[in-house]
Amino acid sequence: MSLVTDAILEKLNSLIVVVNPKGDVEYVSPSAKRILGFEPEQLVGDGWWNLTRDNVEDRQSIKALTLQQMKQEALLETAPQERLLKTANGSERWILWNTSKGPLNTLVGIGHDITDRKKAELKLLEKNTELIQHNKDMLDSIQYASRIQEAILPDVQQIKNVFKDAFVFYQPKDVVSGDYYFFYQRGNKAFVVAVDCTGHGVPGALMSFIANGALKEVIIKKGIENPADILYALDYELYLALNKSKDGIVSIDGMDVAVGVFDFETQAFSYAGAFRPVLVVRDNELIELEASRYPIGFYADVKKVFTAQTIEVKQGDTFYFFTDGYCDQFGGERKKKFNRKQFKELLLSAQDMEMDEQEAYLQYVLLNWRQDEPQVDDVLVMGIKF
Repeated sequence: MSLVTDAILEKLNSLIVVVNPKGDVEYVSPSAKRILGFEPEQLVGDGWWNLTRDNVEDRQSIKALTLQQMKQEALLETAPQERLLKTANGSERWILWNTSKGPLNTLVGIGHDITDRKKAELKLLEKNTELIQHNKDMLDSIQYASRIQEAILPDVQQIKNVFKDAFVFYQPKDVVSGDYYFFYQRGNKAFVVAVDCTGHGVPGALMSFIANGALKEVIIKKGIENPADILYALDYELYLALNKSKDGIVSIDGMDVAVGVFDFETQAFSYAGAFRPVLVVRDNELIELEASRYPIGFYADVKKVFTAQTIEVKQGDTFYFFTDGYCDQFGGERKKKFNRKQFKELLLSAQDMEMDEQEAYLQYVLLNWRQDEPQVDDVLVMGIKF
């Protein structure tokens, strides 16, 4: 080629290679010196195959593929192919090749140096692989936390063995839940607690673990039985658990709690709540036991007042402990919250059903209400028939 043409080809960020029908390289553009570090003369003949690849099988297969292309009557349009070539200093460069038929049955290959792009792609692939593995590890950890959370939840059968009948509708928004329930029997008394912790998912689940430990400390270890006193002690235990920081930062996490104590000897039910009421259905009439308007946790510098209420229990009374997830679910034609009023009406409409039927009915109504709307919060509804 002319000196002018060589000067132009040398400045291109591309290689031009011409192969004759015997598979020998007849021409290599001057840009080979800049891209691969070889003088073009070194690469003609078999030099191209031998110097740019270490692997003998690789040399032979690429050369055979090239000869096969050249034997075609008309070279078919093929997608560009990426090849890794060795340079004179032993490093490697990625080249993207486009091939076409040349004069005198030669094959002309135009190769673009895509090494920088390829390195970026490989680095991105490495990061994506790390991210996928990180997400997998995190999901595995959450799944493990879910199994731990399931393990600390009371067996529903334990509750059914103590009362005439019962159900627990427990539906976390995510893999793990910020809603939690507690059950314990001591002598003639049974303790039932529903807890709605700050948030849902992993943060809520961590709070539920704290709630579980605190309730065991207060009810089982310390033996406190008055519901209001349980709430005061729970509030203190939560403060101790969440405010161990040496930097003086006070945690504002907390939970809403309903505590019920059934006394089988006196046929009485004692209750105290921190933002969580309890609903009682008696003779198809609904009674709401109202909660104190103070949460457990959140405010360390506020004097809280929790008040216990005691009612006589009659055979057939049904008690409902619940968090706000059911009532706060968006749905229906207007995409509004289910709300507390509809929830009360729903419970009244289910009184002719057995408790397991009530649970299935609550699940059906919530699903029908949601339709395509995502679940907005953890859901917990406990029904206990005395």
